[in-house]
Amino acid sequence: MLSFPNAKINIGLRITAKRPDGFHTLQSGFYPVNWTDALEIIPTETFAFSSSGLTIPGSNPDQNLCVRAYTMLRADFHLPPVQIHLHKIIPIGAGLGGGSSDAAFALKMLNERFTLGLTRGQLENYARRLGSDCAFFVENRPVYCIEKGDVFEEIDLDLSGYHALLVYPNVAISTAEAYAGVRPQQPETSLRGQLTASVATWRDTVRNDFEDSLFPKYPLLARIKAELYEAGAVYASMSGSGSTVYGLFNTPVLVPNQFRDYRVWEGRL
Repeated sequence: MLSFPNAKINIGLRITAKRPDGFHTLQSGFYPVNWTDALEIIPTETFAFSSSGLTIPGSNPDQNLCVRAYTMLRADFHLPPVQIHLHKIIPIGAGLGGGSSDAAFALKMLNERFTLGLTRGQLENYARRLGSDCAFFVENRPVYCIEKGDVFEEIDLDLSGYHALLVYPNVAISTAEAYAGVRPQQPETSLRGQLTASVATWRDTVRNDFEDSLFPKYPLLARIKAELYEAGAVYASMSGSGSTVYGLFNTPVLVPNQFRDYRVWEGRL
């Protein structure tokens, strides 16, 4: 069984409070994009995990989110051994949710392959145990996220017809590093309301709070955002906790020469 776990972008991200459990509450729009990994799971006699493509940090494969997804379901459903192979394409530490997507797709694939009968809600609850944004990739459609980024509300957010250019400048930013610099605060105006307004207004209203601390530390990211606007983007922003910066365009994008040494993805949303 083969699937192609996709990335997501954050459209706006507000850090509103520090939780007693050490996490933060946030508000954000999550939107899927078709920059994908490849994930294969097949039955075998002995469990095995392997990967190719981009190097996955960490020497212990048991900590890979796909392996943890399998281990979690095996404990509850006595799954037989499988072989998992992940071909990693989505950049790591990029604010695109690639690892979370891999985990959620592994859950969905195992549910289908072994006819476990898990509902969407049950799959999301398993996914929440693996990471804050894993549950998004179960249904994998535009949503408004609150709490830790794992509680979803309906929102009229349709970017079909826009073209996106995602630029990963070969700089990995860990979640811990990103959150170390944020100062939670309640926004004066609702992000939800801003997102339901015209995309043409977003440049002046929709912001990612991580930019305040990460742009001074990584001036390259601020420069990429400015260059996306110079290239004609209607809206540009950092995604998640970085370091990918993306632009939304009305027409297909010719990748500017200054981005050609970076990992980029361009496509229609």
